Amino acid sequence: MAAVKVSECFLKLQDCLTCTGMTLLEYSSGLLRMGDFQQYDQDFYQSEYYIDNQGQDACGYEAAYTSSDYHNIDDVAAYYAPPKDPPYTGMMFQPGAPPGAAESTDSFEEEPPLLEELGINFDHIWQKTLTVLNPLKPADGSIMNETDLTGPVLFCIAMGITLLMAGKAHFGYVYGISALGCVGMCTLLNLMSAYTISYGCVASVLGYSLLPMVALSAFAVVYSLQGLLGTLLALFVIGWCSLSASKIFSSTLDMGGQQLLVAYPCALLYGVFALLTVF
Repeated sequence: MAAVKVSECFLKLQDCLTCTGMTLLEYSSGLLRMGDFQQYDQDFYQSEYYIDNQGQDACGYEAAYTSSDYHNIDDVAAYYAPPKDPPYTGMMFQPGAPPGAAESTDSFEEEPPLLEELGINFDHIWQKTLTVLNPLKPADGSIMNETDLTGPVLFCIAMGITLLMAGKAHFGYVYGISALGCVGMCTLLNLMSAYTISYGCVASVLGYSLLPMVALSAFAVVYSLQGLLGTLLALFVIGWCSLSASKIFSSTLDMGGQQLLVAYPCALLYGVFALLTVF
C-alpha cells in the first residue's frame, strides 16, 4: 500500500511539473537551494549579537551623544516645546495692562463726568447766562474766553421755535444770519484788538447775548409787536443784547475804551434779528 501511494504521489508530481514546464532535475535543485537558505537563517539567529551590546562605545561619537539620557524623547520634546503664556487672571471683557506697563490705580469714580469731557459745563453756562441778563455785572474773562456752543445752539433753536409758534418759519434765516454775523465780528475784533480771538469764542459770546431776543420773540407769540410798544421793546432789546456782547468782548480782549465801537456792529446784527421778530 505504501508503495502504491508513493507511486501515485510521484505521478501527480510529474503531472504538475509537466503542466508548469519544469523537469524533475530543476525541481530537485530548487529544494536544495531552499535548504541552504534555511541553514543561513538559522546561523544568523545563532550568532553572538545581542541587544545588550548596543551600550558599547560607538566609533567617532562622544560619550555624551551615546548616553541613554541624550536619547530621552521626553526631554528633547520639553526642550524644543514653545514657551507657554501665563494663564489670564483678569476680569472678563476688561483688557488687562501690558506686562511692562505700570498698573493704573484710577477707578471709575475718579474719572471726570462725560459732559465735562465733551466740553459741556452747566456751571459756566449759568454764569454766562447771568452775565448776559445783567449788563451792569462785570464779566469774567476766563469763563468768557471758552469755546462753549451749547448755550448758543439752544438759544438759536429756542428763537426758531418761538418764531414758528408766531407763524414764521425762519430757522434758515436764524442760522444764516448768525453764521455771517459771527464771521464779520471775528474779522472786526481781530483787526481792532491786539489779541487774537477765535471764531468759536465769538460765536459763543454772540449766541449767549441772543437770550433777550429770544424773550422778545416769545413775547411776540402772545402780543403783536407791530406798533409803538413793539418798536420800543425791540429797540430796548437790541440795546440790551449789544451792550452785553460788547461788555464781554471788551473784558476778554482788554478793550476797555472801545466798548462803544464794539457795541455798534453788535447792534446792527441784533437789529436784523429784531426785524425777523417784529415783522
